[in-house]
Amino acid sequence: MIVVKKINGQEIVVNCELIETIEFTPHAVMCLTTGEKLIVDETRDDLLKKIIDYKRTIHQRPEAMVWI
Repeated sequence: MIVVKKINGQEIVVNCELIETIEFTPHAVMCLTTGEKLIVDETRDDLLKKIIDYKRTIHQRPEAMVWI
């Protein structure tokens, strides 16, 4: 799950596993596998970093994970 900011400033949490495509127009349009589209105020680089960080975290070996 990642936190993104909608264009109205509201923060929401999105399940990365549901993201099918992302179109970058003036804003990022996330198309989900559910058919829903989310328009978020995130740069391409920031959004991709969040997704990559999430994927790295869930695919780590259990012994390499840091528990908080």
